[in-house]
Amino acid sequence: MRTTSPITVGRAGELAMLDSALTDVRARQGRAVFLLGEPGIGKSRLAGECAQQAGALGMPVLRGRAGAGGTGTPFRPLREALASRFRLGRPPADPELEPYRPALARLVPEWRTAEGPDGHGCVVELAEALLRLLALVGRAGGCVLVLEDLHDADPETTAVLEYLVDNVAEVPVLLLATLRPEPGPGRDLVRAAERRRGATVAELLPLVADEVRALAAGCLETAAAGVPDAVVDRLVADGDGNPYLAEELLGDLVGSGTLRHGEHGWQVVGELGPSVPATIVQSYDHRLGLLGAQVRELLLIGACLGPRFCVDTVQLITGHDDRSMFAGLRSAGEADFIVPDPAAPGWYAFRHALTAEALLATVPPLERAALARHAATELERADPELRDDHCQLAADLRLAADDPGGAAVHYAEAGRRALAAGASGSAVALLERAQQLAAVPDRTAVTESLIDALAEAGQLRQALTLVTALPPAGAASLGVGRRLALHTRLAWCAVTAERPQEAAAQVAAARALLDDGAAPEQRAPLAAVESHLALLPGPGDPQARQADAERLARQAAQVAQRVPLPVVACQAWQLLALLAREQGFDHADSYLIRMLEVAETHGLGSWRVEALLRLGMNECMRTGEPHRLDQARQASLQLGSVRVTQSAEGALAMNAVLRGEPQAAREIIDRCLGATARLGNLATHRYLLLTAATLAAHQGRRREMERELLAFSQIGGEDFFLMPVLLGLCRAICALLEEDRPLATAELAAARDWERRNPNVYYLAGQHGLHPLLEVLAGEAGWDRYQEVEAGPAAPLTWNGQFLLLARAVLLGRDGRGEEAEQAVAAAQRCAALFPMARHLGLRLVAEAAVRDGWGDPVAWLRTAEEYFHALDVPAVARACRTLLRQAGVSVAQHRGGRDRIPPALRAVGVTLREYEVFTLLVEGPGNQQIARELSISPRTVEKHMANLISKTGCQDRAALCELAVESCAAEGEPQV
Repeated sequence: MRTTSPITVGRAGELAMLDSALTDVRARQGRAVFLLGEPGIGKSRLAGECAQQAGALGMPVLRGRAGAGGTGTPFRPLREALASRFRLGRPPADPELEPYRPALARLVPEWRTAEGPDGHGCVVELAEALLRLLALVGRAGGCVLVLEDLHDADPETTAVLEYLVDNVAEVPVLLLATLRPEPGPGRDLVRAAERRRGATVAELLPLVADEVRALAAGCLETAAAGVPDAVVDRLVADGDGNPYLAEELLGDLVGSGTLRHGEHGWQVVGELGPSVPATIVQSYDHRLGLLGAQVRELLLIGACLGPRFCVDTVQLITGHDDRSMFAGLRSAGEADFIVPDPAAPGWYAFRHALTAEALLATVPPLERAALARHAATELERADPELRDDHCQLAADLRLAADDPGGAAVHYAEAGRRALAAGASGSAVALLERAQQLAAVPDRTAVTESLIDALAEAGQLRQALTLVTALPPAGAASLGVGRRLALHTRLAWCAVTAERPQEAAAQVAAARALLDDGAAPEQRAPLAAVESHLALLPGPGDPQARQADAERLARQAAQVAQRVPLPVVACQAWQLLALLAREQGFDHADSYLIRMLEVAETHGLGSWRVEALLRLGMNECMRTGEPHRLDQARQASLQLGSVRVTQSAEGALAMNAVLRGEPQAAREIIDRCLGATARLGNLATHRYLLLTAATLAAHQGRRREMERELLAFSQIGGEDFFLMPVLLGLCRAICALLEEDRPLATAELAAARDWERRNPNVYYLAGQHGLHPLLEVLAGEAGWDRYQEVEAGPAAPLTWNGQFLLLARAVLLGRDGRGEEAEQAVAAAQRCAALFPMARHLGLRLVAEAAVRDGWGDPVAWLRTAEEYFHALDVPAVARACRTLLRQAGVSVAQHRGGRDRIPPALRAVGVTLREYEVFTLLVEGPGNQQIARELSISPRTVEKHMANLISKTGCQDRAALCELAVESCAAEGEPQV
């Protein structure tokens, strides 16, 4: 009979801890809790109690279990957990989840769209996606994610779990996981989380004698005193305080008749028998014998597959028809061996993990091996392709059948499939096992696949070590072509990781394999890698390296287009587009369009998005418009590439800074900064920090700028491509808004020196617009300098063009060509329409020269700039504008409270708040006496205000001024002056 305690015994402290965790989560404080203990100690019982309590509180509960489908099945417990909640539904419809839907489709295939990705992607992106989803699920009152048996979890699940543990405090989620304390990645994760205080770890200890007595009393439905002392002693001695073993022993005693319930309660009849292992095994053997051969076979095959098994897989192996299969399952369930798995339809679970182990222990080792061999053979026969999890399952069965060679073949194939699906961690684990088991002649091919998996998993150093450790005979067996491809792939991984030394070593190894007879298609992939390597920091003249990069990229592109080699073509066009900016952005775009066409023709989704992203960035630099960049962002969302999406959003944030949209820029920065850090997307994370510093600089907030730059520098801010941005677009602008023109010029000069030593492709940092303007204003540059910059490829870029036009205006005004100078200022204003801060800063700068040289309308320009910078709270520039106005001999309005009520057009001509009050009363046409009474001022003061208004607005007389007041009122406060 089955004897199970209806109550949880001896776990009061753990239950209180879980209750406290649920309370914290409901208060929006996430928690991670690990229950650690040997099989049968009560981990699942506690997890079930917690899930039941959460459900009673209305908290959603998601449950999954590892170790059910063979070694290395990626994301098994996470898929089950989401299926337990969303099996028949769609993901929550929330804009915050939009970038992560494709990643979540890796866990719930039903969420995949036709245009979406094929399941590849970064594990960290998936972890962030799951964190966002859980945050939405628990938004109302928290939720619980229960993951069991994580000692058997695949590397991908372990990586996701580590990420969740580090970040769960930010979301209303209780992460509750169970695992055995055996050595492995799961235990390492728990210990690391415990050391950094990221999780609560509860190690379940064996029950003491009184707790065992209470457990037995609960099972026997009697008082504690009603349990015979001899039974308690036996349960304590042979069960070692393990609740599962105690219940099994008690059940065996009752089932065998040794413990009976009679007139005087429970009594022992006869001897209690031998120790626990033999007793339980004998008990299972006896119970199996009562079920019949077919049910016995079903249970033993299921036990070979693990603590849980898929009905379809068992049916595939046994060949039973549906009727026989379900009859056997029903009999096994009635005998209390198995139960349907509520979290996974079509699956059954043994009542406990030890149940499967005990069932296998009922047959001798040779028979177990024969059973596993039979299962593997039938599985291979019924499903020759070994689809889905069958490949890994067949490998496990071959290993259990003492067939290491057969197991190695299946593990290697499963590893290659995992790598193709983007599960590089599982691929490494599977291929390492295959390498250990494979016979010597087959080991080299497995090692080649393992090297690829290690590189894809970011373990580049281990991959490179494995290459050098290949025995000469093994390396030779790969053949020149395969060895060349292997070194080229590793070199590309090193280049993209910005590790030039390792990349150069792999390039050298590949070059050594090439001879004069090497085919062009062998040389082209290496040339593409070398072209990118030439642009990384390294020895030699930067200009010569850049020329080498262009030459190699052209060679690669020509071959790749002819053969074709689409990936190589994309690599080459990408680099050529970067370099082609020096010949003009239309030229650069022509390369990117070729790259886009290749990617679309050959279905290279990631390269397509990369081309769209770079086209969008070019448009932003050329025109200031972000439309194409936003399209690239949408394409990256469809692809499911969170990192590319973040790159696009970083560029959009910088564009918003330049366009004077601080709220939009701040929203992107705040939304993406934490995610880029969690995802390890350091390039975009650095760029966002620099964008935040630039945002502060463009508002004249030096202290805030320096704080952001400090954070930038602390994570490797000496970035090869970002230094000109830091100096020219950030620090120099801040200095100008502090009216420190010498400092601004020095920052721009430092940026120019940096660019000379390290040619780069970012053209908005000042060398092609702002710096020449300051040089012209300082009298340090003339027409020669202007014409030199104007002839360059970056002059047509809108951001640069506004400053170049102002430099032209200053030079024209200096030459006495005032009318042409004023036209140049008007053109600059039109060019700067998208950049309000830069537009008004330009007016302030050019007005000073106009006052000095006597041309244009510097008073109006200064009034406009003063109003803008006063409203922006940039006092230094506003004060400088007022000083220049006084030097020009005009009055300067004081900024009293309520001045923002004055329409911009009237503020621009210097109308004061009191004058505006007079102006508004003119709508009804009153006389001066009436206005004086209304405003409690003297008629003489009204006359003075009227004269000032007529002069400032350009009206001919009082009647025209009254008409203007009426028009202003009709236009809702926007008079046409």
